[in-house]
This record gives sequence, C-alpha cells and structure tokens, in this order.
Amino acid sequence: MTDLVPFVVAVPIFGSVLAFAAGIARPKTGWPVAAVASLAQVAVAGVLAAATFGAGPARIAYVVGGFETPFGIELVVDGLSATVLVLVAVVSLGVLAYARRAGPRSNAFYAIYMLLVAGLSGMTVTADLFNMYVFLEITGLTAYALVAAGEDSRSTVAALKYLLVGTFGASLFLLGIGYAYVGTGTLNMADLAAKLADADPVLAQAAFALIVVGLFIKVAVFPLHTWQPDAYAGAPDTVSALISALVSTVAAYALLRVVYTVFGAGFLDSTPVARAILIGGAVVSIVAGSLLAVSQSEIKRVLAYSSVSQFGLILAAIAIGNDTALTGAAIHLVGHAVMKGGLFLTAGVVATETGARTIDEFDGLADRSPVAAGAFGVLAVSMVGVPPTVGFAGKWYIAIGAAEAGSWALLAVIVASTLLTLAYFLRLVERMFFRAPATVPADGRSDGAETPASSSTGMYATVVGATVCAVALGFGAFVYSTQMQATLTQLLS
Repeated sequence: MTDLVPFVVAVPIFGSVLAFAAGIARPKTGWPVAAVASLAQVAVAGVLAAATFGAGPARIAYVVGGFETPFGIELVVDGLSATVLVLVAVVSLGVLAYARRAGPRSNAFYAIYMLLVAGLSGMTVTADLFNMYVFLEITGLTAYALVAAGEDSRSTVAALKYLLVGTFGASLFLLGIGYAYVGTGTLNMADLAAKLADADPVLAQAAFALIVVGLFIKVAVFPLHTWQPDAYAGAPDTVSALISALVSTVAAYALLRVVYTVFGAGFLDSTPVARAILIGGAVVSIVAGSLLAVSQSEIKRVLAYSSVSQFGLILAAIAIGNDTALTGAAIHLVGHAVMKGGLFLTAGVVATETGARTIDEFDGLADRSPVAAGAFGVLAVSMVGVPPTVGFAGKWYIAIGAAEAGSWALLAVIVASTLLTLAYFLRLVERMFFRAPATVPADGRSDGAETPASSSTGMYATVVGATVCAVALGFGAFVYSTQMQATLTQLLS
C-alpha cells in the first residue's frame, strides 16, 4: 500500500505526457486519454483513502528513492490529505466530463489540465516544504495557462495578472522556506517542527509571516485577492469551475498543513501576532468578500468574490485551532469545492443555453432552463448554510469551535457571514424563480449575450452530481468528523 502513494503524482503526469504525445499523431484525442488517467487517479486516491480510514485513521508514508527521512522527499497520506486527494481526483474527473462538450478541446489543453491535477495532488501528499513549493509552482504555471485558454483578450489579460500576482506569492513562500532552512537546516516538515522550537525566534517568525502571506495570495485572502475575480470571470467556464473548486482549496489545505505540521499550535499560542495575522485575514475576507459580491452584476464575479468570503471562514477555523474548528475547516474545504465548482458549471450551462451571464439576465430562468435554475438554487442555498447541506455542516463546526475557544467576536463574524452570503444569493434566487423572463430578441438572447446552444448530457450530469453531493455530504459530515479525530489529535499535538 505504501508503494501506491507516488502514483497519485505519477498517474496524472503520465496522462499529461500521453495526451500531448497523442496530439502529435492525431488532434483532438486528448479527452479520452485524460479521462482514462482521471479514472485511474480516482481509483488510486480511493484505495489510499480506504486504507487510511478503513480500520481507523492511519498514516501512510513513502520516501522517494528509498532514502531515509529527513534527507529523502517524503510523501504522506493521513486522514486530512486523503480527503483532499479524493476531492482533487473526483472534482477533476467531473469537470472533465463537463469539458467534453463545453471545451476547450485541444490536446494541449488536456495535457496542461492533467499536469495541474499532478501539481495539486503533489501539494496534498508532500511532507517536504521545498517540494511543496515545487508543486505550488507547477499548479500556478498550469493554472495561468488554463486561464489564458479562452478565445478573447480578456482571458489573456486575466492570465497575465494572475501570473504576476501568483509569482509574487510563490516568491514570498520560497523566501519563507529559506528562513526556515537557515534556522533549522532541514526541509522535512516533521523535522522542521522538532527543530523550530530551538531555532532563532526571529527567523521562525519571519518564516511564518512570509509563508503565510505567500499562501494568502494563493488562497485569495483580502486584500491579496486581486487576481481572483478577473481570473475566474475571464477564464473559460470549464477552467473557472476547476480552479475555483481546487486551486485555492488546495492552497488553503497547504496553509492549514504548514501552520500545524511545521509551526504547531504551540507557536500560535506563544506568538500572538501570528494568530492575529490569521484572524485579521479571516475577518476582513469574510466581510469584504461578501460586500464586494453584493455589488457585482456579472455572475462569475459574484461567485469569485463569494470565494474570498468563504475562504475567510476556513482561515477563521485555522486561527481558532481546536479539533472542532479544524473539522469544520476540512468539511468546508470539501463543501466549498463541490458547491462553488457546481455553481460555476451551472452558470456555464445557463450561458450555453440562454446566453445569460449577468444578474439581470437571470430573470425567469426557471422557465427557460429549469434544471439549471434548480441546481443553481440548491447550490446557492447550500452556500448560505441551510440544513442539511454540507454548507451548514462546515459552518456549524467552525462556529462551535469558536464558541469552545471563547472567540466570541470571531463567532459573531462567522454567524454574520451567513447573513452576508444570503444577501447576494437571495437576489439571484428571487430573480430566477419569482420574476418573469426578460424580453429577448427573436434569436433568444439578450443584447451582447452568447448565441444559445444545447448542453450535453455530461454537462447536465456534472451539474446534477454536484447538487446531489452538496446535500448528501451534509448527512455524511458527522460520520466524517468521528473518523477525523485521530488525525486532528496528531495534528494538534
């Protein structure tokens, strides 16, 4: 079972190379190659997750090249990383099913797509800080390329902005690693955790600040979020769904992993300014992200700013730092990926069928595209946090964790976030179900909107699947919280 761990990175890399090579012989063969690789990735991730959770939470470790830790590059799968690993595999497969009709369809696109999956999977399982940076860069470079895959100049400009801001974040992350290495002489996370306690406090604090701020940029924490709205809105619908569901999600996982595996809860307790950075970023992101979402007119920008707010909740859980809050963080990471990815995919279906891309154009959507309107409504309700959806479960655990820690001000912000989320999703639900359809020209589209087309079975299946998962995962959240206790106990020790 241990030897299976490197395949979570090797399989998508092999799929990427094969998709690119197949395009040399015959164009437009990338989708079936990527589909087979994605199915294999789901199988590998599922087997590892079953081994981790099967007979009680376990920790599976593999050292590349047969070296001993801390000198070799270690890959680790525990309850938390197994959760994110399965999430990456399943979501990327679902979005791939959507992409078969929605596009882009070139072999180069699918090769980069699979390379992004490899980068995300590598970030998830690595237990080496520099190796995390390598996979972070692979993820960033492939995400920039995918955003630029759109057919207009808007995608190119968005990708360039994403590149500039993302490179700055990665550079800060690397500089923080350098400070940590100078202070300890090691890059293995477990070894770093043991040696940082005796390292120069100034070096440790500088490393923490640089690494955290670098990841803040990747997560899109306000005001370091400036790349995100343009990237989400300017990218093709398939890419918007993929990066919104996975890229910032895995960056947030990396933040949680580094804070508690490398620095530890003791560091946060002994360094008040470190916890203050996390709390400050959480509160500002929750409030500012929601207010900016309310003020938008384009659907994809509403969803982009919503992500800024939702990741503020996850940041709040990391700042609280007890097992209840971190359980909520894990649940909300999964839930947000499913819900937000589903919302972007549904917005893509709506645009395909009706040409609607703005809030005003969603009037009477239930009459024009009932399945898409129903899916969007359910996913929006889940984002608000209405029981029994996964959106409620994640927020519930984070709120209870804040109460257990006595963080009453932060608890008030978390509760207020539900009302703020309701503010921008309620107007969409009202327009879709309680207004008459907008008057459109004979060709069936609003001025400047896209020419309507039909959505494929794969597009509908992915959207409906995300909607079902948003509800079903809410029921499974409490069982999952029990399974995660041993992993979180070890993480917080």
